[in-house]
Amino acid sequence: MSYKDLYNEWLSNPYFDEETKKELQGISNDEKEIEERFYKELEFGTAGLRGIIGAGTNRMNYYTVRKATQGLANYINKVNGGDRGVAIAYDSRHMSPEFADAAALCLNANGIKAYVFESLRPTPELSFAVRELGCIAGINITASHNPAAYNGYKVYWEDGAQVTPPHDIGITEDVNKVGITDAKTMDKDEAVKAGLYVVIGKEIDDRYISELKKLVRHQDAIDAVKDDIKIVYTPLHGTGNIPCRRILDELGFKNVYVVEEQELPNGDFPTCPYPNPEAAQAFELAVKLGTEVGADLLLATDPDADRIGIYVKGEKPGEYHPLTGNMQGCLLAEYEIGEMKATNTLPADGALIKTIVSTDMANDIAAYYGVELIEVLTGFKYIGEKILQFEQTGKGHFCLGFEESYGYLIGTHARDKDAVVAVMAFCEAAAYYKTKGLSLYDKINEMYARYGYWADQVKSITKEGKEGIEMIGRTIENLRSDAPKSLGDYKVCKIRDYKKGVIVDVATNEETPTGLPESNVLYYELEGGAWVAIRPSGTEPKLKFYYGLKGESHADAADKIEKLGSSVVTLVDNMMK
Repeated sequence: MSYKDLYNEWLSNPYFDEETKKELQGISNDEKEIEERFYKELEFGTAGLRGIIGAGTNRMNYYTVRKATQGLANYINKVNGGDRGVAIAYDSRHMSPEFADAAALCLNANGIKAYVFESLRPTPELSFAVRELGCIAGINITASHNPAAYNGYKVYWEDGAQVTPPHDIGITEDVNKVGITDAKTMDKDEAVKAGLYVVIGKEIDDRYISELKKLVRHQDAIDAVKDDIKIVYTPLHGTGNIPCRRILDELGFKNVYVVEEQELPNGDFPTCPYPNPEAAQAFELAVKLGTEVGADLLLATDPDADRIGIYVKGEKPGEYHPLTGNMQGCLLAEYEIGEMKATNTLPADGALIKTIVSTDMANDIAAYYGVELIEVLTGFKYIGEKILQFEQTGKGHFCLGFEESYGYLIGTHARDKDAVVAVMAFCEAAAYYKTKGLSLYDKINEMYARYGYWADQVKSITKEGKEGIEMIGRTIENLRSDAPKSLGDYKVCKIRDYKKGVIVDVATNEETPTGLPESNVLYYELEGGAWVAIRPSGTEPKLKFYYGLKGESHADAADKIEKLGSSVVTLVDNMMK
């Protein structure tokens, strides 16, 4: 069917509700919008679904959610997991509770029990609930930090991590076999009466918070400064408000100031249209409040509370320094692994895990403390996969995992990034260093002196719509076929092509395997330990490029990273044809 035929099918088929048809009738004179909504089906990728809310095959709506869930249900029953049930959570976005119910009732119609949270919950608690309840899978309705127009659908497997091979492949194949009008559903009252739709809440909350508290290393330090340390926190209108405030309260922190304007859930995200803790705009109100109260640190979690951003107090009153996702990960690794070492609790086979596009300062930290440094593909599910591997083989001990995109995990209670445990850990670290006469800013400067002046940056180019996606695809293929010999002042030494699975030595043309699964990423190893990586985003219409290096000083590193970034932008612009 052509996109226009599909559009007319949605208008005429009695399967689609009148509200949907009314929305589609409203775009009858906009051929480009019709094409955008129907030129393809919303892709069910390895992370599930993510897209703009609205009617159409290429949008997030009841029908695309049901289709995805029908495919998931078919796969679950195929592997004989239907009797174990599926946990379902959702965030503060528009249509999140409605999509959660659509998924639950589709599962129920296929004879699969759904454990649905009574109200919005963070992503990491969903990950925790899957394992705690012994479920075969989990579904989370969220679009993470995307703008308000978006929503999404993430699938988790029994280990609590987002699905990885072979399950992601199997589920995707089954989803693709389902027609949009083939998905089953049932009446909610009947599902509840049959014991298929089960509401969960407080009991799981209590178990989750209890597990987090077990990860505290220095309660004595918290007790010592709990009346002095000042913390500003904002949930950015999302799910973090209750659990983050609860954990800090139960640990004894007395001075926690919440940004009032961003406290309550709101799918419009009125104070920060792009609710991303990486963005300076998201922190404007927190900085204002922090300056007023003299806060030691400022924290923001994204709408589904799996990612966190931090500002630390500088040397001057009212001065706050934003930390990159890489610096946050390294600070957390320094505290957690360093204190394991100091208290003789560091396992002999300890491991620090990071993604391939995260800073190499982590390599230096791992070497300093004598733990293994493991690199995985972008996507926290690969860190979760490593934790499962450690458990299954009995070899390797998970110390901490992080990715440069502001995602962190300590402990194995969850298998996805957890901003709630990160809020707890960063506040604990601030308290501990305060007892030593250090601020977090002081500690970071100590780390630069020890490990070198690393600088890392991320840039992206956004290309919306069908044409934009095609342009992003062409650009990375152009880079693949016409590899640069140098970037800025640096010669390219090796090229890792994770799609082809090879590392090519530029001088000798010798090829070695990457040792990682296939992924559409190009990684350039440059002279002097510098590097550049380029990949299309898996969740947004963006081409992302990452780069890092070590300088002789802050000023030297800043100058060099700026020049390297400019050369990467020029390269991408030339290839974007």
